[in-house]
Amino acid sequence: MTDALVIDTPDDQKTPAWWRQAVVYQIYPRSFADANGDGLGDITGILSRVDYLAELGIDAVWLSPFYPSALADGGYDVADYRDVDPRLGTLADFDAMVAALHERGIRVVVDIVPNHTSNLHVWFQEALAAGRGSAERERYIFREGTGVDGSEPPTDWQSTFGGGAWERVDDGQWYFHHFAVEQPDLNWANPEVREDFLETLRFWSDRGVDGFRIDVAHMLTKDFADPLPSRVELEAIPRDGNHPLFDRDDVHEVYAAWREVFNAYDPPRTAVAEAWVETPERRAKYASADGLGQAFNFDLLVADFDAAQFRAIIADNLAQARATGSSTTWVLSNHDVTRHATRYGLPPLAGRTVKQGTEWVAAGGPEDQLDRVGGLRRARAATLLLLGLPGSTYLYQGEELGLHEVAGITPEQRQDPAFFRGGAFDGLGRDGCRVPLPWTADGPSFGFGTAGAHLPQPAWFAEHAVGAEAPDPSSTLSFYRRALALRHELQTEEALEWIETGRSDVLRFGRPNGWQVVSNFGTEPFALDAYARIVLSSGADAVASVPGETTVWIAPTA
Repeated sequence: MTDALVIDTPDDQKTPAWWRQAVVYQIYPRSFADANGDGLGDITGILSRVDYLAELGIDAVWLSPFYPSALADGGYDVADYRDVDPRLGTLADFDAMVAALHERGIRVVVDIVPNHTSNLHVWFQEALAAGRGSAERERYIFREGTGVDGSEPPTDWQSTFGGGAWERVDDGQWYFHHFAVEQPDLNWANPEVREDFLETLRFWSDRGVDGFRIDVAHMLTKDFADPLPSRVELEAIPRDGNHPLFDRDDVHEVYAAWREVFNAYDPPRTAVAEAWVETPERRAKYASADGLGQAFNFDLLVADFDAAQFRAIIADNLAQARATGSSTTWVLSNHDVTRHATRYGLPPLAGRTVKQGTEWVAAGGPEDQLDRVGGLRRARAATLLLLGLPGSTYLYQGEELGLHEVAGITPEQRQDPAFFRGGAFDGLGRDGCRVPLPWTADGPSFGFGTAGAHLPQPAWFAEHAVGAEAPDPSSTLSFYRRALALRHELQTEEALEWIETGRSDVLRFGRPNGWQVVSNFGTEPFALDAYARIVLSSGADAVASVPGETTVWIAPTA
């Protein structure tokens, strides 16, 4: 491990509130670009594509975990929080990447995974060696078993990835793991754990990192006081701040201490919580200015392409943002869900609670069930709507190419532990949205690297490659570039006013400077006012009307 290198933030990037209406591009490092030809994306690969990111027009990148990891869960099993996985590069490579991004006005957000470590982390190895009652085991959640000779787990709880949530070690004790068996949960009642993560936040902040995305932020603190409830009893306990495992009120003591660290920098470091909670009021606690400052809303990840659903979600989340003083976050795709171009090409959920796309993936991705052209058309319309909203927008790598979910991955090619263990992630796991990006229309991995890719790329990736789309003004990549450039020109205060359209399938709103967004979720054209000047359309050219399944931006009047 290397001592932190203090890197100053350029003066032109010392805007404290830069994050409030930023466009943040999520990079899954192992699938973005492979510089050394080993089939795995790396930090130098990202460095080689910084001009692409600048041309795209984003404000920040968010890096999914790049730390040393055995990849039991795609990098979310962290073996060392203050280093780079040797397969992905070095700390010097990381510093060079940050510098190159900062030179282009792009800020850097990194993933922090505080709920659990890898079982290869030095702390866990020390816990195994130290034995019962040791200070080393107090960093994790160890318990004696039940039944004869403690041979049964402490409870019948289940892991999110399937199977039991307890694993027995050689001396007979059991440790708790909410996710994969290789991801033992930390004990956040232990002051040593809390102090160590403060040091990690300082380490990366000193290296120039501008912010942090907090993985499963709602799960850190836990109550393991005896007697532990059964699985049925656990599931019946309300998540109102006192649940043994989820969204406990005392987790905000942790984030208050983190905020003190963030505010010690100029500008203050930002944070956004991945917090799956029951109510808007619970989520607001994570977005507090005294805590993390912002929290993801994932409502659109489980919504149909439907005007009423979109309007209700938009209105609700803007109200939440006003209540907390934060800004809201708009997300359509990420590394955990079926890509939205595919979701919108499938039959609507119509109120069903299953995650959209998982049934299609589980069925092997039958082409006769997917409207690829229509799905991409609706995806572009939804994206342009989001980019017109107040708040920050998070894009996921590859959506700017119009990529669909990759369903044709054989069992022996899959990597996601959710596939191997079952559990809460339906379908066949999350590998289909993590397939390495296509940069060229040919080559052994479509330009991802000089050799193959760690997940199989389908033949249809060729038509979506950056090299194929960049020169085409009608491509999805060209559309994203135009939208992001124009967004910077039109951006205004964080507010909107709904404009009545007379149609339930058409949404229209105006921003304070007169910029308007019109989204037609239906199939029939929507006529516009004679004076409306359309400056961008998500689909076919629009002049006097908005075609079906299309969003347009109307310029402010002179």
